[in-house]
Amino acid sequence: MADARYEDGDEGPLRLLAQGAEDLPVVSALVQDAVLPAVEMRYDARRRRFVALVNRFRWEDREAAAREGRPFERVRSLLTVEDVTAVRTQGIDRRDADLVLSILSLDWLPGEDGTGRLTLVLAGDGAVALEVETLELRLDDVTKPYIAPSRHAPDHGG
Repeated sequence: MADARYEDGDEGPLRLLAQGAEDLPVVSALVQDAVLPAVEMRYDARRRRFVALVNRFRWEDREAAAREGRPFERVRSLLTVEDVTAVRTQGIDRRDADLVLSILSLDWLPGEDGTGRLTLVLAGDGAVALEVETLELRLDDVTKPYIAPSRHAPDHGG
């Protein structure tokens, strides 16, 4: 099914499903350096779903953009985690409407019974810990890519 946001010949939106710890490194790499206002995170306890609308760097296009001399791109993506039983935050003042968070990685700590804790590790010693019954998350692009305001790729000193 074609996505109306993308014209013929355009690369389509990224859609990933991670269903276990072995898939997590791919999603973690793609959300590294994503930024989001703290108010763009939601936990629906009734549906047991956590969502975060992130502004992520398009790591999957970095090499091609550098090779072709194109500006680097960002895209808005929805990170959805299912089967969430509890959410705890550390180092985040959710009342600060202007607070912008930066994701460093997604870390997984399995429990003994198949449950576990998925942690969004944030810059500045912040974290969002999600207690889950099973590790299932999705990453879906929800806008077309756009030129990164800095026009540069994030630099990790490497």
